[in-house]
Amino acid sequence: MGCEGIMKKKVALLGEYTPTFQPHISTGKAIEHSCSLLSVDLEGVWVSTENISDSLFDVYSGIWVAPGSPYKNMDKTLWAIRYARENGIPCIGTCGGFQHIIIEYTRNVLGFKDAQHAEYDPYASALFISKLDCSLVGREMTLNFVAESHVATIYGALTAIEQYYCNFGVNPEYIPLLKNSSLKITGSDREGEVRVIELSAHPFFIGTLFVPQARSTAEIPHPLVTAFLKVIVENSSPT
Repeated sequence: MGCEGIMKKKVALLGEYTPTFQPHISTGKAIEHSCSLLSVDLEGVWVSTENISDSLFDVYSGIWVAPGSPYKNMDKTLWAIRYARENGIPCIGTCGGFQHIIIEYTRNVLGFKDAQHAEYDPYASALFISKLDCSLVGREMTLNFVAESHVATIYGALTAIEQYYCNFGVNPEYIPLLKNSSLKITGSDREGEVRVIELSAHPFFIGTLFVPQARSTAEIPHPLVTAFLKVIVENSSPT
């Protein structure tokens, strides 16, 4: 079933598209699934991070910061995340996207200008994103959501099972700082590790370490993807 409906919008899929990388394949399919459910005409377009420009948001009504880091241009990616955060533009970050949302926020809101990701500089002094003790690639895990959070409302539940492709996550050393910020930790695994973050005052600004698109099907589109697209088509941003 194609995307037929009342609006045509575009969402920028920020990352280095690899046609054989399963999370990238499933990203496009998940958009199709949710687009059909919503009966909207929306297009997901891959934009390499090195091609992000100041005119990005003249064309795209939302951004999906995709798995598959390190990105070719970290600074441009962080600029796009910051712009979306500050201007109420729908933004979702999954896996690597989640990690870069953390970096952008800690640099530009918490004031840690040297906040870094271990994929880019494993010896940095302020590694907010560090290598996980155990790889999560290919694993499915149970999540717990904070009651009345945006993500819990979207799922209509306080638990879910999701799939991962990550080797990096939030450095436990910095979790107390995040817990006292406006970027709320609203999802964790059974060990209490950070798996979902969100800005409650934003129309849609959610990061997940897991890859929701991996569990989307034509019969059951993923609720998180559907909610993200729904905000985009209802937003008054560019068509």
